[in-house]
Amino acid sequence: MIVRSFKELEGTDRHIKSASGTWESKRIVLAKERVGFSLHETVLYAGTETSMWYANHIEAVVCVEGEAELTNDETGEKHVITPGTMYLLDGHEKHTMRIKQDFRCICVFNPPVTGREDHDENGVYPLLTEED
Repeated sequence: MIVRSFKELEGTDRHIKSASGTWESKRIVLAKERVGFSLHETVLYAGTETSMWYANHIEAVVCVEGEAELTNDETGEKHVITPGTMYLLDGHEKHTMRIKQDFRCICVFNPPVTGREDHDENGVYPLLTEED
């Protein structure tokens, strides 16, 4: 059994700040736990825009605080995401988040991330393993 808090992750190697400066993430469950998914608390900052494409992962996101506009970059469809709203990128959709208020969410990734990933120039997380 593993018990840990997001608070205890602050300032550790599980607390990741993006190179772009638009978000930070606390990875409470990672690939090294070997449970088949990773679990994160992520905050995207108000007034920022982040384009992403999880070509190698499926991501589910539940908003717990704040507001964002989610755009499916492939269709142009837009959604307002507020607390209690979930979105699932089950088709590896390219998407853009425009953050209206600091946006705190809980995210699940499959396959799990290692904690070393950051978005590349295409918004993609590389597919890393614990052996990489």
